[in-house]
Amino acid sequence: MKTRYEISLTIRVILLLASITAAAFCIVSNRYTLLIFVGLMIVLQILNFIQFINKTNTELSQFIEAVQYRDFSLQFTEKNAPVSVRQLRRAFNQINATFKQLSSEREEQYQYLQKILELVDTGILSYDQEGNVGWINEAFKRMMNIPYLRNISSLEKRDISVYQAIISLENGNSQLVKINHKQVLLAKTTFLNENIETSLIAFQNVNEAIEDTEAQAYQKLLRVMTHEIMNSVAPIASLAETMERAVARRKEEKLKSGENDDEFDDISLGISTIRKRSENLLKFADTYRQLAKISMTSFSKFCIRDLFEGVEILLENQIEQQNIEFDVIIKDFELTIEGDMVLIEQVLINLIINAIDAVQHQSSPKITISVFQNNQQQVIIEVRDNGVGMSDELMDKIFVPFFTSKPNGSGIGLSLSKQIMALHKGTITVNSVERQGTAFRLVF
Repeated sequence: MKTRYEISLTIRVILLLASITAAAFCIVSNRYTLLIFVGLMIVLQILNFIQFINKTNTELSQFIEAVQYRDFSLQFTEKNAPVSVRQLRRAFNQINATFKQLSSEREEQYQYLQKILELVDTGILSYDQEGNVGWINEAFKRMMNIPYLRNISSLEKRDISVYQAIISLENGNSQLVKINHKQVLLAKTTFLNENIETSLIAFQNVNEAIEDTEAQAYQKLLRVMTHEIMNSVAPIASLAETMERAVARRKEEKLKSGENDDEFDDISLGISTIRKRSENLLKFADTYRQLAKISMTSFSKFCIRDLFEGVEILLENQIEQQNIEFDVIIKDFELTIEGDMVLIEQVLINLIINAIDAVQHQSSPKITISVFQNNQQQVIIEVRDNGVGMSDELMDKIFVPFFTSKPNGSGIGLSLSKQIMALHKGTITVNSVERQGTAFRLVF
């Protein structure tokens, strides 16, 4: 069965042929007046025929162009259209609606994935073969401390080691680099995006995992060492004390009998030295044992301002004696944190005492404590001084148990502080520049 389109086309062809035949008849019969009228009819029929043919082609061309430019807002009017054209327009509109829905779903999925990538702590960087950056997430901006990035070559001036790691990293490989004194694992993959080779690098902060592993290893090692020291040194200290008393009695007996032997003094001095060193080793072992037993005993919510009242009273004399400019800046006096106030106070005291030691040789010593909330609504306590500062090598070691750069230091304070912050699910970080100062941050 023929469609209306075919019937309409056939009628137009027949009418055109009939008009041409009539024109030929007018020419043969010399009816030129009628020929003019027939000629006009032929012209109108040809124009109508061309319009009839091109109408469908024009709409098809518009549809293809709209698809090419991904413009799915184009709508073809079906009402009052010829039946033959109406079916084509309906098909165009249905295809447009389908593509529009697919495009909308794709955009929603893109926005959904983008939100997820913005929320993750892993930094993400994508760039093409020319180094032009396609996309970076907020975690990467925070990690590199940059508001935006157009080309990865800009990283060369900010951190050349990171830039070199990026350009040298092969597809499918990973590499560990240090960014702002934190261990970050870089993993790279490449893919084709619209026939353009695109590189995607993930920046995973593994500093906490590495530190936790190191802390566990230190604890296991020191636990074994402590056990061996206690078992081995305790008998030595006890025997040395017994021998010291025995030598003292023997020396006293000699003196009563009128004899004076200097040899007893040498023996007594040697035994006393052995006893003192043994007792010091026992104190060392006991100190670590107490450190390992630390736990949160009083977990509660308290106001930040209450934390500083006791600390200021405790250290006030020491600060005044050294003529230190001491400032406490609290932006919101209603800020609260949850935890053991006594333990957090101990951390704060450790940091302030370290700052006091650091500025003791400065002409204008200054210590500033700042309390504020960051964009992630975390409470930050920062202790900053203008002291001697630290080298990168020293910063890598200061949290190691029993490591100290002070002549009379125990190496326990910062290790203890880090353990206390871990109990509070928080972190302690340090940033220092030699001869400029140091800043410790407690993040809750």
